[in-house]
Amino acid sequence: MRLTKSTDIALRIVMRLAVAETDRLVSAHPTTREVAEVMGVQYTHAAKVVARLQHLGVVEARRGRGGGLALNETMRLVSVGWLVRQLEGEGDVVDCEGELPCPLSSACRLRRALREAQEAFYASLDPLRVEDLVADPTGPVLLALGRRK
Repeated sequence: MRLTKSTDIALRIVMRLAVAETDRLVSAHPTTREVAEVMGVQYTHAAKVVARLQHLGVVEARRGRGGGLALNETMRLVSVGWLVRQLEGEGDVVDCEGELPCPLSSACRLRRALREAQEAFYASLDPLRVEDLVADPTGPVLLALGRRK
């Protein structure tokens, strides 16, 4: 299973925001631009991902002085499997009914096997929480990224 680039960026942003509030030397509420720079992603991609994370209720964004991004506190305990499902969508791994429908679709065993494999992938992420992603040694590395200039 391969995650989309947007999901990869979203997970990195969520991880960075999960540790931002614990660090006194880095802004507790970094801007989208700051997070994009620290995580090494293009600002335009980060902005689209942040908008999606806001829509899902994962991230709160405040404008103006003292504004910035913050992880919704309840999201620290959310399942990574749930988050990836939301970001990736529940669609099949392959599109058997697309523009050129597969001639095997009425008798195909592959489609079911791929669907089961996809669910197994998500299920393996279900016990993992966002706060688990930023436990040592990852958290300190994420914090150090904001200090390198």
